[in-house]
Amino acid sequence: MSLVIILIVLALVLFWVVSIYNRLIALIEAVNNNKKQIDIQLDRRFKVFESLIEVVKKYMDYEKTTLKDVVALRNQAQQAVAKGDEQSRMKAEDGISKIASGLNLVFEQYPDLKANQNALQLQEEIVNTENKLAYSKQAFNDSIEVYNATKKSFVQSVVVSVFESKLDKDFAYWGLADDQIKAKEDYTVKL
Repeated sequence: MSLVIILIVLALVLFWVVSIYNRLIALIEAVNNNKKQIDIQLDRRFKVFESLIEVVKKYMDYEKTTLKDVVALRNQAQQAVAKGDEQSRMKAEDGISKIASGLNLVFEQYPDLKANQNALQLQEEIVNTENKLAYSKQAFNDSIEVYNATKKSFVQSVVVSVFESKLDKDFAYWGLADDQIKAKEDYTVKL
């Protein structure tokens, strides 16, 4: 009788460990999926930039510098991806975001360009893409936050330590200041 109880308790503990393991794997996959959503928006942004620059070529010389800067930053980002250097990638992509935010000022200087329907659509597309990108980055950071909080919880941290190679992932937050990152990393669950 006591052997049956021990086996039932062991089965329940095993089931519990498996459910924690599966939950953490699901959270890791959510972070990875959110990162892919950022990649989609980054690719979309680059294509919209290329299209916009083609439209504005006849209006200004500014596009030469803008195109060079965007292509250089995009190349830096691609090289960083190839090397697995997320910090350099984030820095390069954020540089492109700064260029995008300055485009409205350039449009104001060219009344004919402001009236061009293609340019207006592409400008609006850049704004929409930047908004979607900001949302994707926030979702990515939120999913990292949920994952980190979960893996630091009491029982989950024990499971993570047992399956460290599979469950203990270190994800870099996108676009957060160092003090915000430090506050998130120092967060511990209060018992």
